[in-house]
Amino acid sequence: MNKLYGIIFCAICVIPCWLLGNMFPIIGAPIIAILSGMIIAIFVKDKGIFATGIKYTSKKILQLAVIFLGFGLNLMTILETGKQSLPIIVATILTSLGVAYIVYKLFKVDSEVSILVGVGSSICGGSAIAATAPVIKADDRGIAQAMSIVFFFNVVAALVFPTMGEMIGFDTTSGEAFGIFAGTAVNDTSSVTATASTWDSMWGLGSATLDKAVIVKLTRTLAIIPIVVGLSIYRQKKEQKVALKNTQQLGDETAIAKEKINILKLLPTFIILFILASVVTTVVASFGIAETTFAPAKIMSKYMIAMAMFAIGLETDIVHLIKTGGKPLMLGAFCWVSITAVCILMQKLMGLL
Repeated sequence: MNKLYGIIFCAICVIPCWLLGNMFPIIGAPIIAILSGMIIAIFVKDKGIFATGIKYTSKKILQLAVIFLGFGLNLMTILETGKQSLPIIVATILTSLGVAYIVYKLFKVDSEVSILVGVGSSICGGSAIAATAPVIKADDRGIAQAMSIVFFFNVVAALVFPTMGEMIGFDTTSGEAFGIFAGTAVNDTSSVTATASTWDSMWGLGSATLDKAVIVKLTRTLAIIPIVVGLSIYRQKKEQKVALKNTQQLGDETAIAKEKINILKLLPTFIILFILASVVTTVVASFGIAETTFAPAKIMSKYMIAMAMFAIGLETDIVHLIKTGGKPLMLGAFCWVSITAVCILMQKLMGLL
């Protein structure tokens, strides 16, 4: 019952954040929610009867949001129309994760923040961070910092990319090339939509760019699955080494090598349910039922993410976040620039630009 108070509190408080997010899609409800939570936290230290529910919302509701995200992902449609952009998506993901790792090592950036920024930059912003955070057991501070950084470069991309698109050489008579670029080089769905829609408006392309960008963005979303598996393996290996060290067996390389990965723990329950939700959508669509049937589930997913971000904001010290944000912001900049450069290079190599 104690949890319910905090959950209801977050659900109600996030309503104005949701409405503002719809009015200003380039920013989006999750960022407005997390900033609102941080501001409230400055003045309200004791959460009282809401504390348990706020903590629950920041963890479990966030996972539930990822499950609902699976509804509306038609795997067949994505595989059929998104395969053209697949080499670019793979290249940018590997680049972002590689850059995040190098910057983490060189500049001693917090490991959790490095992973979250790398994944959020390369896959799908807030949704990827939401899916990854529970797997690496990231704290609220790390999630808040990663979300803020990814958001910042989303806004920069949405403002800059349409303006620089013609200078780079994107075709202004077709939305295909810029649609692939927007869907790959911009992170969050709202910012992808804003960037692609701006290009459509600038050159009178209807919704051609937006349609392409959305498909590419959905294809990127599926990358959550292999990333989560990889991070689960990494985490299990790390935990095994810690366990061996605690039992004074760390020096026994053979013992480390013989440690087995627990297959059942590779995919957290919420990721399995996310996959099942995608399968359900695909099967239902194969019977001719419109994918818009799942629109309420997708809206619910976005609302739950906003709720979770508000709860995380309530648990975050914004002053400390700003003081320690220099290196993570630099990390985000390196990831963003490298993704943009690789995306343009890949399109040139593939003859799309």
